[in-house]
Amino acid sequence: MSRAAAPILFVSCVLACALLPGCAAPGDPSPRHPVIPVAIADLAARQSGSAVVLTFSLPHQSTDHESLAEAPTIEIYRVALPPGATPDRKTPWRLVYTIPSERVDSYVRGDRVEFRDPLTPEDLGRTAGSHLVYLVRTRASKSRASDDSNFFAVAIYPAPGPPRDLRVSVTESAIDLSWIEPFSPEAPAPAGYRVYRAELEPGEETAAQDLSQVKLKSAIELAGSSSSLDFRDTHFEFGRTYLYMVRAIAQFGTDLVESGDSAPAVVTPRDTFPPAAPVGLEAAVIPATSQAPAYVELSWAISPEEDLAGYNVYRSGRDDTPGERINSEILPSPTFRDISVVSGRHYFYRVSAVDHAGNESPLSSALQTEVSQSEQ
Repeated sequence: MSRAAAPILFVSCVLACALLPGCAAPGDPSPRHPVIPVAIADLAARQSGSAVVLTFSLPHQSTDHESLAEAPTIEIYRVALPPGATPDRKTPWRLVYTIPSERVDSYVRGDRVEFRDPLTPEDLGRTAGSHLVYLVRTRASKSRASDDSNFFAVAIYPAPGPPRDLRVSVTESAIDLSWIEPFSPEAPAPAGYRVYRAELEPGEETAAQDLSQVKLKSAIELAGSSSSLDFRDTHFEFGRTYLYMVRAIAQFGTDLVESGDSAPAVVTPRDTFPPAAPVGLEAAVIPATSQAPAYVELSWAISPEEDLAGYNVYRSGRDDTPGERINSEILPSPTFRDISVVSGRHYFYRVSAVDHAGNESPLSSALQTEVSQSEQ
């Protein structure tokens, strides 16, 4: 081989190596085939007033069981079908929305993606019970998308309007809700209502009007149903912040359709409700002995309050004034011994109950006792 041919041969070898699979330049290795996210398998959808709400879990792995570097782009497909029809290989699916990777986070609620597809007049003008069928694909590269998700069909009906003027008030045993019937002359009359509730993170009360921005401590869940314009929620805790929404329901045969959400109402119930006054107050005057002075032994009925913290005892020299508290700390049990009495004096005792929130009950009825000279 001549010296002139050697450089040519070297360059040829380098080019050949570059064309062979797996022979790459220095640096990070590039994948040999496109990254394909696993298919979504839990697509669900429901009509909410004049929109369809889609929810599904976002894939985090590829079909090669590798973690995705970022959220994949989401593609939402839809087709309209008459009542009773089902999709097949010839179904003319139409791509209706593409959510770029960098915008996916704005649709994540908890651990699921939530997307609202507004219904057009054409959608709502079809025969009642016609279906909109959805499927979703995701892609981590332009060259290939994931396999299809499961299909989900939603029967579309005329929906009632949302309830109006939702209000909440707090009692000791319940959060009471009330609202006004929807006003929509062309919509079906409501057959009932569903009440939904979520718990908010602290400090989110003022942001609750924009649910897309609010931070929820718990997911929005069904709290109960009502056939009237009110509802009592008895499953709550004082000091927690709750968000409520109400949806009207219309019935079409065996199918139900919900309205859109009412304007939300937010409440943080506070325990400002005092216990009931104790009853059954009794007193026994224990005479003095050579070792100890006389004293008054008080007792009363146990309070039935569930959040009871204890009791206070008040003493006065007159029937028309409550006097002063004579126990230094809250009494855990319904008894008290007054050892500071003076002979020849009349005393009026009253007792109150205190709960864990610091609310104090009204005073019990007064009980008069007298420590006579012989008992001192």
